[in-house]
Amino acid sequence: MDSGIIKKTAAGLGADLCGIAPVGRFREAPKGFHPHDIFSRTRSVLVYARRIPTTVLDAESCIPYTTVNNILMQETDRLGLALSLALEDLGIPNVIVPSDDPFESWDPKTCHGNGVLSLRHAGYLAGLGRLGKNNLLINDRFGNMIYLGALLLAAEVTPDPIATYEACPEKCNLCLKRCPVSALDGRTVDQKRCRPLSNYKTEMGFVLQKCWECRKACPNATGIRRNVRE
Repeated sequence: MDSGIIKKTAAGLGADLCGIAPVGRFREAPKGFHPHDIFSRTRSVLVYARRIPTTVLDAESCIPYTTVNNILMQETDRLGLALSLALEDLGIPNVIVPSDDPFESWDPKTCHGNGVLSLRHAGYLAGLGRLGKNNLLINDRFGNMIYLGALLLAAEVTPDPIATYEACPEKCNLCLKRCPVSALDGRTVDQKRCRPLSNYKTEMGFVLQKCWECRKACPNATGIRRNVRE
């Protein structure tokens, strides 16, 4: 099946990016986190993204960044639900993957949790960007300022090529150096170190994201071909 009508539908519902990967590209996914572990009829994985406003990186308070993150999580899932229904109407069975919560995988010793599907890896396999040393997906147009969601499709759809551009400038380690808790090593994130800042709970019970240095420090934070913050 041609991907044109699917991408047009996604764009019409508010997706800023949309890419498709054949399920065969997920052969290295860990056991329990493969698309077939979620929906055995998966033939293609559709990954979509919403943009994050770039100026929020410059806020001195963590409240705007937290608010944007919370809204985008809900809006991305609403987009996924609307797209899921639209594709069903087109005769394409599908299953939605949440943009963030909920997830079942949790190691209390390391404070390590995994979503049911790694959306950043799915985004890479669907051609939406490259994985940076900050562990974020970096797109050529929008940099790392994107919020991801996915649908598992029970149909073979024309896939997108994997991106070949470089996400991280050669020898750049700014995100590793700027992380206030040294949670990055260029390959993964030490969630036990990261979570106290990325999921800080106040005395009133609010959960705040108090750090976004891994996004902000990246020279390609807002796009590889352009950087509006310079």
